[in-house]
Amino acid sequence: MSASAAEAANAASTPIAEPTTASRATLGAFAARIGLSAAASPNLVKRGEYLARAGDCSACHTADKSRPFAGGVPISTPFGTIYTPNITPDPETGIGRWDNTDFLRAMHEGIGKRGERLYPAFPYTEYTKVTQQDVLAIRAYLNTVMPVRYTPPASTLTFPFNQRWLMVFWNLFNFDEGRFVPEPKNSAEWNRGAYLVQGLGHCEECHTPRNFTQGLKSSARFSGATLAGWHAFNITPDRNSGIGNWSEDDLMRYLSTGVAPGRANAAGPMAEVVAGSTQYLDSVDLRSIAIYLRSLPPVSGGETRPRDQWGQPADAVSGLRGQAVTGINGAQLFLANCASCHNWTGQGVGASAPLAYPSLMHNTVVGASQANNLALVVLNGVARKTQQTDVLMPAFGAQLNNEQIAALTNYVTKQFGNPQATITADQVQALRAH
Repeated sequence: MSASAAEAANAASTPIAEPTTASRATLGAFAARIGLSAAASPNLVKRGEYLARAGDCSACHTADKSRPFAGGVPISTPFGTIYTPNITPDPETGIGRWDNTDFLRAMHEGIGKRGERLYPAFPYTEYTKVTQQDVLAIRAYLNTVMPVRYTPPASTLTFPFNQRWLMVFWNLFNFDEGRFVPEPKNSAEWNRGAYLVQGLGHCEECHTPRNFTQGLKSSARFSGATLAGWHAFNITPDRNSGIGNWSEDDLMRYLSTGVAPGRANAAGPMAEVVAGSTQYLDSVDLRSIAIYLRSLPPVSGGETRPRDQWGQPADAVSGLRGQAVTGINGAQLFLANCASCHNWTGQGVGASAPLAYPSLMHNTVVGASQANNLALVVLNGVARKTQQTDVLMPAFGAQLNNEQIAALTNYVTKQFGNPQATITADQVQALRAH
């Protein structure tokens, strides 16, 4: 490894937040377990906390916020539901009896303490790229979180997918074990970005489509995929289908705040990623990620116009004045439910201020070629808490039926976004199931 690449691989190791009170209280007790000196352990734990946030470990291992890292999050797959394990240092139900070798083997090879094959809902296929030093830093941090005695529900995979030994064959087609190798011809920033995106960030898990075995489709890396109804967009630098028109600053701001003014506002799973992970990354890592993503081979998704270049202000109020509305009317539903925040013209309120109500024009969710994400936003609302703002949009799923959600969504896409993106009441019902 070159000096510049080594510097990049170890850059940005200072976390944003100090360890919690519980972490400090248990630090001394657990430091000895992994052979750390009292002087070195606080820095290593802080580094591990930062890296655990980069990997968004809490998102998959925290079903109950009062029991962080105790597992129990249900992950739906085409073959059944997997419940995530407890990774607190509880010796009976967590990983308190795991040694460093056990933890490394799980992260790098997808093999548990008892030799069992782990399912790739745990993204060891990406974590295998993480250096041993960084894996052990995460281990040091997890050893300081409060132990929780909790056994998550058993997974409910159907036969034969509940046979873990079959993962040997899945791995043959979908898993290459080995650490990240820097590209000497590229900059330190590019290598750092590649290391984070391909490894701890495991961005491909959502943004790459799957093959028939549910492994990642390597021929379409980062070109977008659908997960639990949500479409994770194309993040290659294609100018129409992807982020080719986004600057490094656009990407950095989006990852740190969830907002790229005039382009996008994070919702759904991406809002959770911003809130739990990327907002805590420092500017060096954020810029490195942006540099790497903008260097990827562009992949066209068939769009002829960028998602953030659609829409015109509405004149729905004057159009409805003096007219009797019969049946389900999307414009009327918009005025009744959305206009107080987004303005009846759809231009939003507050422009690009941190707590602004966003414009529905030049908005990637509204301008997408599929209406799923917009319908899911209407159904479920938005909750995105960052260090700058606490954004909340109410959910309308309980107030509006499927036909109303479909009519409202179709009005918004036709008026403010891509008019070819439509949705039916039956499709809204399917999204409710997710």
